[in-house]
Amino acid sequence: MIVIVDYGLGNLGSILNMLKKIGAEARISSDVSVIEKADKLILPGVGAFDNGMRNINDLGLLGVLEQKALKENVPVLGICLGMQLLTAKSEEGERPGLGWVEAKTVRFKFDDDSSKGLKVPHMGWNNICRVKNNPLFSGENDERFYFVHSYHVVCHDKENVISLTKYGYDFVSGFQKDNIYGVQFHPEKSHKYGMRLLRNFAELC
Repeated sequence: MIVIVDYGLGNLGSILNMLKKIGAEARISSDVSVIEKADKLILPGVGAFDNGMRNINDLGLLGVLEQKALKENVPVLGICLGMQLLTAKSEEGERPGLGWVEAKTVRFKFDDDSSKGLKVPHMGWNNICRVKNNPLFSGENDERFYFVHSYHVVCHDKENVISLTKYGYDFVSGFQKDNIYGVQFHPEKSHKYGMRLLRNFAELC
């Protein structure tokens, strides 16, 4: 069973509906006893970094999430803010992140003339460029996803980067470290491309 972790921030219903369309067993929960039984976890997110980490701690979820991700090694997918929470810290806030991936989260900064006029947040459809083969992106190599974000991830270990997207400059739109996956875009808003990605995640061993 896939558990979509409800920590008060995210498009939970949209993700659940898409998982149901592909026939995956899934539910939304903030109940520790339910999360303990999960085969896979999705950490969604829309909003501010500090609020996300505060909610995770206040709801008593940190311990069970670390148990599942770091000790039981179940597949985890962070989406948008959920991806950023997997990093050590963010320029958006002061609280430490989960730190499961050696990375940090930074705000878009456009310094050269070619990037002038680009707005933050980066909002709308954009392409991804696969950096390496990865089961999350298996299928047709023609993928466009929907983005809404002002911050992006910088990985300290380039081996963790699985996709890049260009918005003024190339930023990390997907990463993987062992059983931990993150995507900056919203698969639940990305039609057939997002459905295929969620199916790939659901089929991970």
